[in-house]
Amino acid sequence: MGKMKRYCYGFCLLISIAINILLSINLYVGENNQQTTHRSLLTWSEKAAAEAEEVAAISCSGHGRAYVDGLVFDGQPVCECYDCYGGRDCSELSPGCAADAESGDPVFLEPFWMQHAADSAVVISGWHRMSYRYPDYTTMSEELENYIRKLHSLVGNAITEGRYLVFGIGSSQLLNAAVYALSSENSSSPSNVLASIPFYPMYKEQTMFFNSESFQFEGDTNSWQSNNWTNNMDVIEFVTSPNNPDGELKKSVLGGKTIYDHAYFWPHFTPITGPSDHDLMIFTLSKLTGHAGTRFGWAIIKDKDVYEKVANYISVADLGISKDTQLRVLKLLKVSVEGDGKPLFEFSYNKMRDRWDRLTAVFSKSTRFSIQQRHPLHCNFFNETRLPSPAYAWVKCEREEEDDCGAVLEAGKIIGRSGSIFSAKDRYTRLSLIKSQDDFELLLQRLTELVALENGSIETM
Repeated sequence: MGKMKRYCYGFCLLISIAINILLSINLYVGENNQQTTHRSLLTWSEKAAAEAEEVAAISCSGHGRAYVDGLVFDGQPVCECYDCYGGRDCSELSPGCAADAESGDPVFLEPFWMQHAADSAVVISGWHRMSYRYPDYTTMSEELENYIRKLHSLVGNAITEGRYLVFGIGSSQLLNAAVYALSSENSSSPSNVLASIPFYPMYKEQTMFFNSESFQFEGDTNSWQSNNWTNNMDVIEFVTSPNNPDGELKKSVLGGKTIYDHAYFWPHFTPITGPSDHDLMIFTLSKLTGHAGTRFGWAIIKDKDVYEKVANYISVADLGISKDTQLRVLKLLKVSVEGDGKPLFEFSYNKMRDRWDRLTAVFSKSTRFSIQQRHPLHCNFFNETRLPSPAYAWVKCEREEEDDCGAVLEAGKIIGRSGSIFSAKDRYTRLSLIKSQDDFELLLQRLTELVALENGSIETM
Protein backbone atom coordinates (compact mmCIF):
# COMPACT_ATOMS: atom_id res chain seq x y z
CA MET A 1 0.00 0.00 0.00
CA GLY A 2 2.82 2.39 0.97
CA LYS A 3 4.56 1.53 -2.26
CA MET A 4 1.45 2.40 -4.27
CA LYS A 5 1.15 5.78 -2.50
CA ARG A 6 4.78 6.62 -3.23
CA TYR A 7 4.20 5.70 -6.86
CA CYS A 8 1.12 7.95 -7.06
CA TYR A 9 2.99 10.84 -5.41
CA GLY A 10 5.87 10.48 -7.83
CA PHE A 11 3.56 10.28 -10.81
CA CYS A 12 1.66 13.41 -9.70
CA LEU A 13 4.93 15.26 -9.22
CA LEU A 14 6.05 14.39 -12.75
CA ILE A 15 2.69 15.50 -14.14
CA SER A 16 2.97 18.80 -12.23
CA ILE A 17 6.47 19.43 -13.55
CA ALA A 18 5.37 18.61 -17.10
CA ILE A 19 2.40 21.00 -16.85
CA ASN A 20 4.63 23.80 -15.56
CA ILE A 21 7.10 23.23 -18.40
CA LEU A 22 4.29 23.29 -20.96
CA LEU A 23 2.82 26.46 -19.46
CA SER A 24 6.24 28.14 -19.48
CA ILE A 25 6.80 27.14 -23.11
CA ASN A 26 3.35 28.39 -24.04
CA LEU A 27 3.93 31.68 -22.23
CA TYR A 28 7.31 32.17 -23.93
CA VAL A 29 5.94 31.29 -27.34
CA GLY A 30 2.92 33.51 -26.73
CA GLU A 31 5.09 36.46 -25.80
CA ASN A 32 7.23 35.91 -28.87
CA ASN A 33 4.12 35.67 -31.02
CA GLN A 34 2.79 38.89 -29.49
CA GLN A 35 6.11 40.64 -30.10
CA THR A 36 6.18 39.35 -33.66
CA THR A 37 2.60 40.51 -34.18
CA HIS A 38 3.44 43.86 -32.56
CA ARG A 39 6.46 44.24 -34.81
CA SER A 40 4.37 43.46 -37.86
CA LEU A 41 1.97 46.23 -36.82
CA LEU A 42 4.91 48.68 -36.67
CA THR A 43 6.14 48.04 -40.21
CA TRP A 44 5.40 51.51 -41.58
CA SER A 45 6.79 53.32 -38.52
CA GLU A 46 9.89 51.14 -38.49
CA LYS A 47 10.64 52.19 -42.04
CA ALA A 48 10.17 55.87 -41.19
CA ALA A 49 12.26 55.54 -38.04
CA ALA A 50 15.02 53.69 -39.90
CA GLU A 51 15.18 56.48 -42.47
CA ALA A 52 15.43 59.13 -39.76
CA GLU A 53 18.08 57.20 -37.84
CA GLU A 54 20.13 56.58 -40.97
CA VAL A 55 20.25 60.28 -41.81
CA ALA A 56 20.87 61.34 -38.21
CA ALA A 57 23.84 58.97 -38.04
CA ILE A 58 25.69 60.95 -40.72
CA SER A 59 28.26 62.84 -38.63
CA CYS A 60 29.19 65.63 -41.10
CA SER A 61 32.45 65.80 -39.08
CA GLY A 62 30.52 67.39 -36.23
CA HIS A 63 30.38 70.68 -38.14
CA GLY A 64 27.04 70.24 -39.86
CA ARG A 65 23.92 68.12 -40.10
CA ALA A 66 22.12 65.97 -42.67
CA TYR A 67 18.32 66.02 -42.77
CA VAL A 68 15.58 63.78 -44.10
CA ASP A 69 14.20 66.71 -46.10
CA GLY A 70 17.63 67.84 -47.33
CA LEU A 71 19.18 67.57 -50.76
CA VAL A 72 20.39 64.19 -52.04
CA PHE A 73 23.55 63.59 -54.08
CA ASP A 74 24.39 60.15 -55.54
CA GLY A 75 21.57 58.72 -53.48
CA GLN A 76 22.99 60.06 -50.20
CA PRO A 77 21.72 62.99 -48.09
CA VAL A 78 23.92 66.06 -48.40
CA CYS A 79 25.54 67.55 -45.28
CA GLU A 80 24.44 71.10 -44.51
CA CYS A 81 27.56 72.71 -43.04
CA TYR A 82 27.78 75.29 -40.29
CA ASP A 83 29.23 78.70 -41.08
CA CYS A 84 32.89 78.64 -42.17
CA TYR A 85 32.87 74.88 -42.86
CA GLY A 86 32.59 73.17 -46.25
CA GLY A 87 33.33 70.03 -48.18
CA ARG A 88 31.17 66.97 -48.61
CA ASP A 89 31.47 66.06 -44.90
CA CYS A 90 31.89 69.64 -43.54
CA SER A 91 35.50 68.91 -42.53
CA GLU A 92 37.06 71.85 -44.38
CA LEU A 93 37.44 75.04 -42.34
CA SER A 94 37.60 78.20 -44.42
CA PRO A 95 40.69 80.16 -43.34
CA GLY A 96 40.09 83.79 -42.40
CA CYS A 97 36.33 83.26 -42.20
CA ALA A 98 34.33 85.97 -40.43
CA ALA A 99 32.41 85.07 -37.29
CA ASP A 100 28.72 85.55 -38.08
CA ALA A 101 26.97 86.65 -34.88
CA GLU A 102 24.16 88.48 -36.64
CA SER A 103 21.17 86.16 -36.37
CA GLY A 104 19.27 84.95 -33.33
CA ASP A 105 19.23 81.32 -34.50
CA PRO A 106 19.03 79.36 -31.19
CA VAL A 107 21.06 76.31 -32.26
CA PHE A 108 22.93 76.24 -28.93
CA LEU A 109 20.30 73.81 -27.58
CA GLU A 110 20.88 71.21 -30.31
CA PRO A 111 23.12 69.00 -28.08
CA PHE A 112 20.37 68.72 -25.45
CA TRP A 113 17.89 67.33 -27.96
CA MET A 114 20.47 64.94 -29.34
CA GLN A 115 20.87 63.60 -25.79
CA HIS A 116 17.08 63.17 -25.60
CA ALA A 117 16.64 61.76 -29.10
CA ALA A 118 14.23 58.95 -28.22
CA ASP A 119 11.93 61.02 -26.02
CA SER A 120 11.71 63.98 -28.40
CA ALA A 121 11.38 62.13 -31.73
CA VAL A 122 8.06 62.23 -33.57
CA VAL A 123 6.80 59.72 -36.14
CA ILE A 124 3.69 60.94 -37.96
CA SER A 125 1.41 58.68 -39.99
CA GLY A 126 0.41 59.76 -43.47
CA TRP A 127 -3.18 60.18 -42.32
CA HIS A 128 -2.45 62.11 -39.11
CA ARG A 129 -4.97 64.92 -38.40
CA MET A 130 -6.07 65.49 -41.99
CA SER A 131 -9.04 67.59 -40.85
CA TYR A 132 -8.89 71.37 -40.37
CA ARG A 133 -10.11 70.94 -36.82
CA TYR A 134 -10.00 68.69 -33.77
CA PRO A 135 -13.11 66.65 -32.75
CA ASP A 136 -14.22 69.50 -30.45
CA TYR A 137 -14.33 71.81 -33.52
CA THR A 138 -11.36 73.89 -32.34
CA THR A 139 -8.00 74.37 -34.04
CA MET A 140 -5.95 74.16 -30.83
CA SER A 141 -4.80 70.95 -29.15
CA GLU A 142 -6.28 70.82 -25.66
CA GLU A 143 -3.47 68.56 -24.45
CA LEU A 144 -0.84 70.98 -25.77
CA GLU A 145 -2.58 73.85 -24.00
CA ASN A 146 -2.49 71.82 -20.77
CA TYR A 147 1.26 71.29 -21.10
CA ILE A 148 1.89 74.99 -21.78
CA ARG A 149 0.02 75.87 -18.60
CA LYS A 150 1.93 73.17 -16.70
CA LEU A 151 5.27 74.51 -17.97
CA HIS A 152 4.52 78.07 -16.85
CA SER A 153 3.43 76.76 -13.46
CA LEU A 154 6.72 74.86 -13.03
CA VAL A 155 8.90 77.74 -14.20
CA GLY A 156 6.86 80.39 -12.40
CA ASN A 157 7.24 82.98 -15.18
CA ALA A 158 3.59 83.65 -16.07
CA ILE A 159 0.14 83.35 -14.57
CA THR A 160 -2.16 81.30 -16.78
CA GLU A 161 -5.01 80.48 -14.40
CA GLY A 162 -8.21 82.12 -15.57
CA ARG A 163 -6.49 83.29 -18.77
CA TYR A 164 -7.11 82.48 -22.43
CA LEU A 165 -4.46 80.98 -24.72
CA VAL A 166 -4.07 81.50 -28.47
CA PHE A 167 -1.52 79.70 -30.66
CA GLY A 168 0.31 81.48 -33.48
CA ILE A 169 2.92 80.87 -36.16
CA GLY A 170 5.81 81.86 -33.93
CA SER A 171 5.50 84.97 -31.80
CA SER A 172 5.82 87.09 -34.94
CA GLN A 173 2.25 86.45 -36.08
CA LEU A 174 0.92 87.05 -32.58
CA LEU A 175 2.63 90.44 -32.30
CA ASN A 176 0.55 91.94 -35.07
CA ALA A 177 -2.54 90.01 -34.01
CA ALA A 178 -2.19 91.69 -30.61
CA VAL A 179 -1.82 95.16 -32.18
CA TYR A 180 -4.94 94.48 -34.25
CA ALA A 181 -6.90 93.35 -31.18
CA LEU A 182 -5.91 96.38 -29.08
CA SER A 183 -6.17 99.03 -31.79
CA SER A 184 -8.81 101.69 -32.06
CA GLU A 185 -11.89 100.91 -34.13
CA ASN A 186 -12.08 104.59 -35.09
CA SER A 187 -10.13 104.81 -38.36
CA SER A 188 -10.03 108.62 -38.19
CA SER A 189 -7.95 108.35 -35.03
CA PRO A 190 -5.63 105.31 -35.36
CA SER A 191 -3.84 103.85 -32.36
CA ASN A 192 -0.21 104.89 -31.87
CA VAL A 193 2.15 101.91 -31.59
CA LEU A 194 5.27 102.58 -29.49
CA ALA A 195 8.35 100.81 -28.10
CA SER A 196 11.33 101.95 -26.01
CA ILE A 197 14.71 102.28 -27.73
CA PRO A 198 16.52 99.96 -28.29
CA PHE A 199 13.66 97.77 -29.48
CA TYR A 200 13.11 94.68 -31.63
CA PRO A 201 12.73 95.95 -35.23
CA MET A 202 9.81 93.64 -36.06
CA TYR A 203 7.45 95.91 -34.10
CA LYS A 204 8.07 98.77 -36.50
CA GLU A 205 8.40 96.64 -39.64
CA GLN A 206 5.14 94.74 -39.14
CA THR A 207 3.11 97.80 -38.14
CA MET A 208 4.27 99.70 -41.22
CA PHE A 209 4.01 96.69 -43.54
CA PHE A 210 0.36 95.98 -42.78
CA ASN A 211 -0.40 99.69 -43.28
CA SER A 212 -3.68 99.57 -41.37
CA GLU A 213 -6.03 102.50 -40.90
CA SER A 214 -6.50 101.35 -37.29
CA PHE A 215 -2.89 101.71 -36.11
CA GLN A 216 0.38 103.45 -36.98
CA PHE A 217 3.93 103.21 -35.67
CA GLU A 218 5.06 106.32 -33.78
CA GLY A 219 8.51 105.28 -32.58
CA ASP A 220 10.14 105.64 -29.16
CA THR A 221 7.89 105.54 -26.10
CA ASN A 222 9.88 108.05 -24.04
CA SER A 223 10.18 110.60 -26.86
CA TRP A 224 6.49 110.31 -27.68
CA GLN A 225 5.53 110.76 -24.02
CA SER A 226 7.57 113.95 -23.64
CA ASN A 227 5.95 115.45 -26.75
CA ASN A 228 2.38 114.29 -26.14
CA TRP A 229 2.00 114.19 -22.37
CA THR A 230 -1.08 116.45 -22.48
CA ASN A 231 -2.79 114.60 -25.33
CA ASN A 232 -5.39 111.95 -24.58
CA MET A 233 -4.45 109.70 -27.53
CA ASP A 234 -4.93 105.97 -28.01
CA VAL A 235 -1.60 104.18 -27.49
CA ILE A 236 -0.36 100.57 -27.71
CA GLU A 237 3.02 99.98 -26.06
CA PHE A 238 5.35 97.06 -26.77
CA VAL A 239 7.28 96.02 -23.67
CA THR A 240 10.06 93.49 -24.34
CA SER A 241 11.25 91.83 -21.15
CA PRO A 242 13.99 90.67 -21.17
CA ASN A 243 14.75 93.18 -23.89
CA ASN A 244 16.12 92.39 -27.32
CA PRO A 245 18.94 93.45 -27.83
CA ASP A 246 20.32 94.31 -24.36
CA GLY A 247 18.62 91.74 -22.12
CA GLU A 248 17.20 94.24 -19.61
CA LEU A 249 14.01 93.49 -17.71
CA LYS A 250 11.61 96.20 -18.89
CA LYS A 251 8.38 97.67 -17.56
CA SER A 252 5.67 99.74 -19.22
CA VAL A 253 6.41 103.47 -19.48
CA LEU A 254 2.86 104.61 -20.17
CA GLY A 255 0.90 102.03 -18.19
CA GLY A 256 -1.94 101.79 -20.72
CA LYS A 257 -2.56 99.12 -23.35
CA THR A 258 0.58 96.98 -23.45
CA ILE A 259 1.87 93.90 -25.24
CA TYR A 260 4.47 92.09 -23.16
CA ASP A 261 6.89 90.23 -25.41
CA HIS A 262 8.39 87.55 -23.15
CA ALA A 263 10.32 85.60 -25.80
CA TYR A 264 13.41 85.48 -23.54
CA PHE A 265 11.68 85.22 -20.15
CA TRP A 266 13.09 81.78 -19.35
CA PRO A 267 15.58 80.64 -16.66
CA HIS A 268 18.50 80.20 -19.07
CA PHE A 269 18.41 83.88 -20.06
CA THR A 270 17.29 85.65 -16.90
CA PRO A 271 16.54 84.92 -13.24
CA ILE A 272 12.81 84.35 -12.80
CA THR A 273 11.94 86.79 -10.00
CA GLY A 274 8.20 86.11 -10.15
CA PRO A 275 5.34 85.31 -12.54
CA SER A 276 4.37 87.89 -15.14
CA ASP A 277 0.79 88.99 -14.58
CA HIS A 278 -0.08 91.27 -17.49
CA ASP A 279 -3.16 91.57 -19.69
CA LEU A 280 -1.44 90.28 -22.84
CA MET A 281 1.77 88.25 -22.82
CA ILE A 282 3.46 86.55 -25.77
CA PHE A 283 5.90 83.61 -25.64
CA THR A 284 7.69 81.62 -28.34
CA LEU A 285 8.99 78.06 -28.62
CA SER A 286 12.15 79.17 -30.44
CA LYS A 287 13.85 80.73 -27.42
CA LEU A 288 12.45 78.13 -24.99
CA THR A 289 13.59 74.90 -26.69
CA GLY A 290 15.59 76.29 -29.63
CA HIS A 291 13.13 75.05 -32.28
CA ALA A 292 12.86 78.27 -34.28
CA GLY A 293 12.07 76.37 -37.47
CA THR A 294 8.94 74.84 -35.92
CA ARG A 295 7.34 78.32 -35.92
CA PHE A 296 5.17 78.17 -32.83
CA GLY A 297 4.22 80.78 -30.26
CA TRP A 298 1.37 81.48 -27.86
CA ALA A 299 -0.36 84.45 -26.29
CA ILE A 300 -1.76 84.51 -22.76
CA ILE A 301 -4.68 86.94 -22.58
CA LYS A 302 -6.77 88.17 -19.66
CA ASP A 303 -9.67 89.96 -21.41
CA LYS A 304 -12.18 87.80 -23.30
CA ASP A 305 -12.90 90.43 -25.96
CA VAL A 306 -9.19 90.85 -26.75
CA TYR A 307 -8.80 87.05 -26.81
CA GLU A 308 -11.62 86.68 -29.33
CA LYS A 309 -10.08 89.32 -31.60
CA VAL A 310 -6.65 87.68 -31.50
CA ALA A 311 -8.19 84.24 -32.12
CA ASN A 312 -10.23 85.64 -35.02
CA TYR A 313 -7.07 87.17 -36.54
CA ILE A 314 -5.32 83.77 -36.46
CA SER A 315 -8.39 82.03 -37.88
CA VAL A 316 -8.78 84.45 -40.78
CA ALA A 317 -5.04 84.47 -41.52
CA ASP A 318 -4.35 80.72 -41.37
CA LEU A 319 -7.36 78.70 -40.18
CA GLY A 320 -5.27 77.81 -37.13
CA ILE A 321 -1.84 76.32 -36.63
CA SER A 322 -0.53 73.17 -38.33
CA LYS A 323 -1.59 70.01 -36.53
CA ASP A 324 1.81 68.47 -37.30
CA THR A 325 3.47 71.45 -35.60
CA GLN A 326 1.25 71.12 -32.54
CA LEU A 327 2.10 67.41 -32.24
CA ARG A 328 5.83 68.14 -32.34
CA VAL A 329 5.52 70.96 -29.81
CA LEU A 330 3.56 68.68 -27.49
CA LYS A 331 6.34 66.09 -27.68
CA LEU A 332 9.00 68.71 -26.96
CA LEU A 333 7.11 70.17 -24.00
CA LYS A 334 6.63 66.72 -22.49
CA VAL A 335 10.43 66.44 -22.41
CA SER A 336 10.74 70.04 -21.16
CA VAL A 337 8.65 69.40 -18.05
CA GLU A 338 10.43 66.16 -17.11
CA GLY A 339 12.15 66.43 -13.73
CA ASP A 340 10.15 69.62 -13.06
CA GLY A 341 12.01 71.28 -15.92
CA LYS A 342 15.43 71.02 -14.28
CA PRO A 343 17.23 68.92 -16.97
CA LEU A 344 16.38 71.34 -19.81
CA PHE A 345 16.94 74.58 -17.92
CA GLU A 346 20.08 73.47 -16.11
CA PHE A 347 21.61 72.38 -19.42
CA SER A 348 20.65 75.61 -21.21
CA TYR A 349 21.62 77.88 -18.31
CA ASN A 350 25.01 76.22 -17.87
CA LYS A 351 25.65 76.62 -21.57
CA MET A 352 24.76 80.34 -21.51
CA ARG A 353 26.63 80.99 -18.24
CA ASP A 354 29.79 79.43 -19.66
CA ARG A 355 29.55 81.60 -22.76
CA TRP A 356 29.05 84.76 -20.71
CA ASP A 357 31.95 83.89 -18.38
CA ARG A 358 34.30 83.48 -21.32
CA LEU A 359 32.96 86.53 -23.14
CA THR A 360 33.27 88.74 -20.05
CA ALA A 361 36.87 87.63 -19.58
CA VAL A 362 37.71 88.86 -23.08
CA PHE A 363 35.95 92.23 -22.73
CA SER A 364 37.51 92.83 -19.30
CA LYS A 365 40.85 93.29 -21.08
CA SER A 366 39.47 96.00 -23.40
CA THR A 367 39.00 99.75 -23.07
CA ARG A 368 37.95 100.05 -26.70
CA PHE A 369 34.83 97.90 -26.37
CA SER A 370 32.30 97.36 -23.59
CA ILE A 371 29.21 95.23 -23.07
CA GLN A 372 26.06 95.74 -21.02
CA GLN A 373 26.18 95.57 -17.25
CA ARG A 374 24.52 92.54 -15.64
CA HIS A 375 23.12 92.58 -12.13
CA PRO A 376 22.43 89.50 -9.97
CA LEU A 377 18.84 88.70 -9.06
CA HIS A 378 17.19 85.93 -7.09
CA CYS A 379 15.79 83.23 -9.37
CA ASN A 380 12.74 81.53 -7.90
CA PHE A 381 13.03 78.62 -10.31
CA PHE A 382 16.59 77.69 -9.28
CA ASN A 383 16.12 79.11 -5.78
CA GLU A 384 19.40 81.01 -5.84
CA THR A 385 20.81 84.39 -6.82
CA ARG A 386 22.21 84.43 -10.33
CA LEU A 387 23.47 86.80 -13.00
CA PRO A 388 21.38 87.11 -16.16
CA SER A 389 22.85 85.36 -19.20
CA PRO A 390 21.16 87.20 -22.11
CA ALA A 391 20.92 85.82 -25.62
CA TYR A 392 22.89 88.77 -27.00
CA ALA A 393 25.89 90.91 -26.15
CA TRP A 394 25.13 94.61 -26.64
CA VAL A 395 28.56 95.90 -27.62
CA LYS A 396 29.54 99.56 -27.47
CA CYS A 397 32.55 101.10 -29.20
CA GLU A 398 34.01 103.50 -26.61
CA ARG A 399 36.38 105.51 -28.83
CA GLU A 400 34.78 108.80 -29.85
CA GLU A 401 35.86 108.49 -33.48
CA GLU A 402 34.44 104.96 -33.85
CA ASP A 403 30.75 105.82 -34.16
CA ASP A 404 30.01 102.86 -36.48
CA CYS A 405 30.75 99.91 -34.24
CA GLY A 406 29.42 97.41 -36.78
CA ALA A 407 32.05 98.53 -39.28
CA VAL A 408 34.79 98.33 -36.65
CA LEU A 409 33.82 94.77 -35.76
CA GLU A 410 33.44 93.80 -39.40
CA ALA A 411 37.02 94.94 -40.02
CA GLY A 412 37.93 92.45 -37.30
CA LYS A 413 36.01 89.70 -39.13
CA ILE A 414 32.95 89.83 -36.88
CA ILE A 415 29.46 90.28 -38.30
CA GLY A 416 26.89 91.74 -35.90
CA ARG A 417 23.58 93.61 -36.11
CA SER A 418 23.98 97.40 -36.06
CA GLY A 419 22.38 99.54 -33.37
CA SER A 420 20.35 101.54 -35.88
CA ILE A 421 18.36 98.41 -36.70
CA PHE A 422 17.08 98.65 -33.12
CA SER A 423 16.53 102.42 -33.54
CA ALA A 424 19.63 103.05 -31.37
CA LYS A 425 22.96 104.62 -32.30
CA ASP A 426 25.39 102.72 -34.51
CA ARG A 427 27.96 103.06 -31.74
CA TYR A 428 26.23 99.87 -30.54
CA THR A 429 26.16 96.43 -32.18
CA ARG A 430 24.32 93.27 -31.16
CA LEU A 431 26.24 89.98 -31.16
CA SER A 432 24.33 86.70 -30.96
CA LEU A 433 25.47 84.20 -28.33
CA ILE A 434 22.90 81.48 -29.06
CA LYS A 435 24.21 79.97 -32.28
CA SER A 436 26.16 76.71 -32.52
CA GLN A 437 29.26 75.98 -30.45
CA ASP A 438 31.38 76.32 -33.61
CA ASP A 439 29.93 79.80 -34.18
CA PHE A 440 30.58 80.86 -30.60
CA GLU A 441 34.17 79.56 -30.56
CA LEU A 442 34.99 81.46 -33.74
CA LEU A 443 33.32 84.62 -32.38
CA LEU A 444 35.39 84.39 -29.20
CA GLN A 445 38.57 83.86 -31.22
CA ARG A 446 37.89 86.92 -33.40
CA LEU A 447 37.04 89.06 -30.35
CA THR A 448 40.24 87.91 -28.60
CA GLU A 449 42.28 88.87 -31.65
CA LEU A 450 40.58 92.26 -31.89
CA VAL A 451 41.07 93.08 -28.21
CA ALA A 452 44.71 91.94 -28.37
CA LEU A 453 45.37 94.58 -31.03
CA GLU A 454 44.78 97.27 -28.40
CA ASN A 455 48.06 96.22 -26.76
CA GLY A 456 49.87 95.81 -30.07
CA SER A 457 49.92 92.03 -29.91
CA ILE A 458 47.96 89.16 -31.43
CA GLU A 459 46.62 86.37 -29.28
CA THR A 460 44.89 83.23 -30.40
CA MET A 461 42.43 81.04 -28.54
